[in-house]
Amino acid sequence: MNSPLTLLLGGARSGKTRHAETLIKALPQPWTYIATAEIWDEEMRERISRHQADRSEKGWLTVEAPVDLWQALETSNAVLLDCLTLWLTNLMLGGHDIEAAVDRLETALKGRTAPTFLVANEVGLGIVPDNKLARDFRDHAGRLHQRLAARADRVILMVAGLPLLVK
Repeated sequence: MNSPLTLLLGGARSGKTRHAETLIKALPQPWTYIATAEIWDEEMRERISRHQADRSEKGWLTVEAPVDLWQALETSNAVLLDCLTLWLTNLMLGGHDIEAAVDRLETALKGRTAPTFLVANEVGLGIVPDNKLARDFRDHAGRLHQRLAARADRVILMVAGLPLLVK
């Protein structure tokens, strides 16, 4: 049996989403994919379209939730939420209250009974960014990951496609 809450962290293209999909597919359908990406340019539009088409062919229910994750989590299905890093970006660029949004996310996660898989990019392993926005983003992401890791039943760090169990 999978843990109710699993946090998957790793760098870009480390295999986080693929591994989360493998874990959730061991559970009975339906599966809900909560996508947080927003369309910023044509390349992103094409990327999102490819992902949507790929998931629809595999039986996923997709919910687009670039900001209001807590509403999207109100389902009894197993959920894969991808990704918290884009969600944080959307909050910051939209001028939202990040602490309040994270509190609402945590409240929604407390209420879930079905397994939940959260995917996020670990951005705090590199150098200190050279501008305030990037430093603020790194700091918010680090605090978000710490809060969710403390709550999670399982934390997996993905490195070069390999899952490393942290918790």
